[in-house]
Amino acid sequence: MPLKRFSPYFAHLKSVRLQFVVGLLAGILAAAASGAGLPLVIEYIVPKVSAEGGPVGLALLATLAIIPGIFAVRALGSFLNAYFMAYAGMHVLECLRLDVFKKIQSLPLGFFQKNGTGDLMARVIGDTQKLQAALVQVVNSLIKEPATLISAAGAIIYLSMKYENGIIIIVALASVPVCVLPIKYIGKRLIQKAHAAQKQAGLLNDVLNENLQAVREVRAYNLQQRESNRFKQACRDFFKFTLKTVKYNKALTPLIEVVAAVAIAFSLCLIIDKVEASAIAAILTALYMSYEPVKKLGVVSNTLREAEASLDRLEYVLHSNDDVPEPATPRSLPAIRGEIQFQEVHFSYDPDIPVLAGINITIQAGENIALVGPSGAGKSTFANLVPRFYDATSGSILLDGIDLRQLIKHDLREQIALVSQEALLFSDTIANNIRIGNPTADQDAVRKAARLAYAHDFIETLDDGYETLVGERGSRLSGGQRQRIAIARAFLKDAPIIVLDEPTSALDAESEHQIQAALDTLTEGRTVITIAHRFSTIQHASRILVFDAGQIVASGNHQELYASSELYRNLYDKQSKTTQST
Repeated sequence: MPLKRFSPYFAHLKSVRLQFVVGLLAGILAAAASGAGLPLVIEYIVPKVSAEGGPVGLALLATLAIIPGIFAVRALGSFLNAYFMAYAGMHVLECLRLDVFKKIQSLPLGFFQKNGTGDLMARVIGDTQKLQAALVQVVNSLIKEPATLISAAGAIIYLSMKYENGIIIIVALASVPVCVLPIKYIGKRLIQKAHAAQKQAGLLNDVLNENLQAVREVRAYNLQQRESNRFKQACRDFFKFTLKTVKYNKALTPLIEVVAAVAIAFSLCLIIDKVEASAIAAILTALYMSYEPVKKLGVVSNTLREAEASLDRLEYVLHSNDDVPEPATPRSLPAIRGEIQFQEVHFSYDPDIPVLAGINITIQAGENIALVGPSGAGKSTFANLVPRFYDATSGSILLDGIDLRQLIKHDLREQIALVSQEALLFSDTIANNIRIGNPTADQDAVRKAARLAYAHDFIETLDDGYETLVGERGSRLSGGQRQRIAIARAFLKDAPIIVLDEPTSALDAESEHQIQAALDTLTEGRTVITIAHRFSTIQHASRILVFDAGQIVASGNHQELYASSELYRNLYDKQSKTTQST
């Protein structure tokens, strides 16, 4: 594959160019010591020490000391080359992962519905590593190995000019290009296998991630054997595809060595009786040093083929279009009142399956709206359109008369606080999890928000108080405690618009009572949209919107809807009976 496809990513080497250049120069030094140094040292020493009257004693030791000397130069160059290339490589790897991670942060929610978490993890971790190998190791080899080859070829040409029948030595050198044939054949096969192996790595990560996210359900439903079987099958598939990659990758070096051995034997036949023994030893060493870089360049070719598969997967993320784009000419956001208007809004995740159809509604500033309806009616989608997690397929949504698509997403979302049904906490301290609502808030503001959310008292009972680490996804806290911290986060943000995704539906009665009291304080004087799964949570709503099949089929307060809307009455009665029976 043309190396120029990787050229946009070489920019990551600029900040470590000094280390990179030092590594390359050290590699060239090692290459010269290997390709030309070793053959010429042999050609010089062998006749000198084997001739009658040659050096003895200290003179002999001094002559022979040239051998470890040239190896010391070669070793030093190789070490410095490996060290500084590793330095540059780790920097490039860090930059690549950061680029992909930053891009993931900017992509809309729809992207994550199409791509599994495990597969994205494989792209961020595994595919970036393969691309890093292509950018650094390949560039290094493309300079170091040709330098070795040129040095060795120079030594052979020098020897051909020094001895009679030198033209035969040049013929021996001409056998080197034969080694390129296996590289071309295997490279075509390898890229297909590498694509399949990388895709299967993502699927394997998906299975693992899904299992770790559902540890309670797996045990509750005795799914351990089923999950083990799923993971075993994914491992087998990954093993199968990876082994095919290994087969073609590892076959290259032996093939080149066989071709090289045949070429060397042919060369030996040509020169065996025509040049001196010392010259033969030097020529064979130089020939070996010529074939070695060809073999390593074959590995470079394979690395590029594997990296091409990884680059395809990374560029899928890096070049993914944001279907919720920033405005070309954004409008500034004045002081927000909180009026939200939906004007003939249609939305669908799939073109053939509409989710919202013709929504026309105005939510007044400071109005508390509840959304009810059967599952799949479009309630969550309606709420998700307000912070522009998605854009309407057609129609407009206005905030205080300004189309949301004319606002910078960051500015818009600064005006909205979200409290979800499942409060997600980050693996950090309680204080920092509350501070997500306002990263610059001081400790007094954090404590005040916790008090308003009825969280301060339980936080103070913990050994480390506000500095308590909550664990992964808040696993060290109860559901009610996590929800109160999430509400404290919303208090600290102090946004004029609140979106509540039924934050009390999964809690016990005592926790629900405290959290409902906190929510009453939080929502006072703000524009509130509540996705209601339980009717007990919408008693303070000033208006209820009834959704069915992507449309608002009724609107009013509880008494009006119970009298006029059959759907609302059926939903309410069904839930009331369920509550009474429990």
